[in-house]
Amino acid sequence: MSTVLNRPIRVLVAKVGLDGHDRGAKVIATSLRDAGMEVIYTGLRQTPEMVVNTALQEDVDAIGISILSGAHMTVFPKIIHLMKEKQLDDVLLTGGGIIPEADRKALSALGVGELFPPGTTMASIAEYIKNWVTENRNF
Repeated sequence: MSTVLNRPIRVLVAKVGLDGHDRGAKVIATSLRDAGMEVIYTGLRQTPEMVVNTALQEDVDAIGISILSGAHMTVFPKIIHLMKEKQLDDVLLTGGGIIPEADRKALSALGVGELFPPGTTMASIAEYIKNWVTENRNF
C-alpha cells in the first residue's frame, strides 16, 4: 500500500471540460488503486472549480487530470490558480494526454507537475506520485 503517515495516498482523477474520452482516466484510476492509493474518480465534464472543491473536500494529496481535448493550456492554469486561492500549495497537480513538449514546459513553469504522454507506464506514474507526495506534502 502506498501510504503517507499511516494512510493511503489520496488521488483525485478528473476529466475537465467537454472531453468525453474517459478510458484513459479509468485505466489510470484503476492502476493507482492497484498500486495501493485511494482514488476518487469524478467522471466526465468537470469544471476546474468542481475539481478543486472536490480536492479540498476529499483532502487529496494529488490531482490527476486526463485531457485529450487540446484545452490543456486553459484547464491546467485555471486549476493551479484555484489551488493557490484555496491554499492547496502542497497538493500535486499532474496529468496526462496529448500535450506538446513546449506546452508541458510552460505548464511546469506555472507549477504543474509531470505531465505524462500516451504510452507512459502505469508503474512510473504511480511511482512519481508516491515520490512527490512523500517529498512535498506538508502534514
